Amino acid sequence: MANKTASRAIALSPEQGLSRYLTEIRKFPMLAKDEEFTLARRWLKDDDSAAAEKMVTSHLRLVAKIAMGYRGYGLPMAEVISEGNVGLMQSVKKFDPEKGFRLATYAMWWIRASIQEYILRSWSLVKLGTTAAQKKLFFNLRRMKGEIKALDNAQLKPDQVTHIATKLNVPEKDVISMNGRMSGSDASLNAPMGAEGDMEWMDWLADEEPNQAEEFAETQEFGARMELLQEAMADLSEREQHILTERRLTDEPKTLEQLSEIYNVSRERIRQIEVRAFEKLQKAMQKMAKDQGLPTGEA
Repeated sequence: MANKTASRAIALSPEQGLSRYLTEIRKFPMLAKDEEFTLARRWLKDDDSAAAEKMVTSHLRLVAKIAMGYRGYGLPMAEVISEGNVGLMQSVKKFDPEKGFRLATYAMWWIRASIQEYILRSWSLVKLGTTAAQKKLFFNLRRMKGEIKALDNAQLKPDQVTHIATKLNVPEKDVISMNGRMSGSDASLNAPMGAEGDMEWMDWLADEEPNQAEEFAETQEFGARMELLQEAMADLSEREQHILTERRLTDEPKTLEQLSEIYNVSRERIRQIEVRAFEKLQKAMQKMAKDQGLPTGEA
């Protein structure tokens, strides 16, 4: 996208003062569906940079909201938001309104991918590990600890380690190691933002009223992900579908022992089927996401 297309977004750079930036981006109105469609067509067909700029600026609040979800990684929030803005501009560049999705739904994939890539670069892949399982653990550990009410900076209890390892299907030693690497103090939600000190983190995180456009986008994105999953699952055999579902897609996964008794095979055979099915599912979903112009999450 040409530099002038994003000139307004750059002019509102978070580095100039996060408090002021968050206040300023609230002034851009959300786009109605018909207006968004018209702007996207103008950008796609006529290379209209003004249309692209309007789509970018109208979604800067969405980037900030998503970026706040990554505030626990010890990185400057202004930089996290800036990386999210890069993802937003990439999504506008590739957005095709004819496919039926709203821009917010499509942009969420790119914003999160851009932020996560930045976080991984900042934390160093050498430090964190490069496997898909380790990346999954990295981005889900804080959420899992919150669900089980584990103190963020404390060592996990053995039963908590087992619970998280089972849920994320990773070795317990990886959970312990990653928790140690990620230990660190988070900023208080009541800490003042920016030099002015006239806002707190909580002021931004707690919306005064529900934003229906963002709620709809999140619901639609979840639906899109589920649709990809269901289509990819259709390529698996009935046995592969059942084993993968029971092992990874339920709130209370079955053990290898339980499934081995159902199918009258060894636990190792169940594990092999699970791994093979997951690899097939992953490849199918990445291919479908790529076909739709979405980030695939491949390293």
